[in-house]
Amino acid sequence: MIALKPTKGHLLVAEPSIIGDVSFNRSVVLLADHSDNGSVGFILNKILDFSLKDLIPEVKGDFKVYNGGPVEQDNLYFIHKIPDLIPDSIEIAHGIYWGGNFEAVMDLIAKELIDDKQIKFFLGYSGWDANQLDEELNSHSWIITANGDNKDLLEKPYNSFWKDKMLELGGEYMLWSNSPENPTYN
Repeated sequence: MIALKPTKGHLLVAEPSIIGDVSFNRSVVLLADHSDNGSVGFILNKILDFSLKDLIPEVKGDFKVYNGGPVEQDNLYFIHKIPDLIPDSIEIAHGIYWGGNFEAVMDLIAKELIDDKQIKFFLGYSGWDANQLDEELNSHSWIITANGDNKDLLEKPYNSFWKDKMLELGGEYMLWSNSPENPTYN
């Protein structure tokens, strides 16, 4: 397998070796930005125990909120695949966009013109200073994969996402796909 370089739009899949890391154990992170100054991403598969309605009571619909990462967990972020409906969106890659006009999002939700297959909400984000992600890659904390799901990435089931990525990687990773979250429970 050819090792990929971190690039916005790629996925970071937590290596089984970071078991015990509360924030990133079994995480799949979408890199929303990567430059010489650092990296920003969102954990796609760590759902929280509340919905957007719990944060913003006037919201209609059942929009889950995910733990985007350990940085700025008091801020709400979102990624989506409908830039034509959300002004000021920033393309990450492959039809996935980050942010945009939040009032437009609230209006779309109120009019029931948007659903959870088009947008994903996060509290916090994952961030790395310059060279920090490279150090974590060198210590085998992450596997970089291309986003082969493109904009369908938002529809992936969160509870099996990491396992599915282990199976896609094949080889020694297939063994880890069926391991318990905490191997000491085995």
